[in-house]
Amino acid sequence: MELIARLAALHPETSRRTMKQWLAAGRVRVNGDVVRRGTAEIAAADRVVLGAAPAPALPERLRIVHENARLLVIDKPPGLLTIATVKERDRTAYRLLSDHLESRARSRDRDQARPRTKHLFIVHRLDRETSGLLVFAKTEAVKHALQAQFAQHTAERVYVTVVEGCVRDDSGTLRMRLHEDSGLRVRVARGEEGRPATTHYRVLARGADTTRLEVRLETGRRGQIRAHLAAFGHPIIGDTAYGSRRDPLRRLCLHASQLGFVDEDRPVRFASPMPAGFARLL
Repeated sequence: MELIARLAALHPETSRRTMKQWLAAGRVRVNGDVVRRGTAEIAAADRVVLGAAPAPALPERLRIVHENARLLVIDKPPGLLTIATVKERDRTAYRLLSDHLESRARSRDRDQARPRTKHLFIVHRLDRETSGLLVFAKTEAVKHALQAQFAQHTAERVYVTVVEGCVRDDSGTLRMRLHEDSGLRVRVARGEEGRPATTHYRVLARGADTTRLEVRLETGRRGQIRAHLAAFGHPIIGDTAYGSRRDPLRRLCLHASQLGFVDEDRPVRFASPMPAGFARLL
């Protein structure tokens, strides 16, 4: 018997067109394996089950680096928001991951009437233009535990960036207060306005008129690295909002390359390779 005929016998009220859609979506399993061809020959003893579609594939450049029952670490591409804004609600790292986990849960629990719902909780964010490592929590308790590490400056956050000009000192620390203006733009504050922010940098390589830096956050203010380096006189390449005059890669040259924290009393650390285009800028 062909599979489509078995489906017709199992679901006599369903149109043939709908059954073909089930097959194309990967919802039909024979003895536990997804089968998409309606003409596939099956035996009378074969078990045919209709379930949820498999979890949708994540965008190729949005990569899951690590996952366990408590948290999930991803490598976010540039151009993707961490979480929704008023103008953009669907195409965000949070939404894509949430949909992926929800669909995966349905696939695993396809024989249950109501699948488990998987939740994600935002721990920290990266700007839309910044790529690299992000951690999401799967429970509210884990979220609070991780955010406490960020607040206490015990979490490790390391970035690699390419800036305009030749940075003279091999290493240094930028301590400047930051505030958001009425347009939500982060700027270096005057006097005692704003909030204190500290950024440490180390020169990795120098070119004729560019410098590759390793940047470590002590505090984690929004837009901190971009505002500090611009005020330092070395805006990030591609950061036209903060005074960069060049955009050869058509992206902000800032990448979250290392992320470390404590998970269940055990220190963990993750790394993401520097984008290939960064090397060409030197």
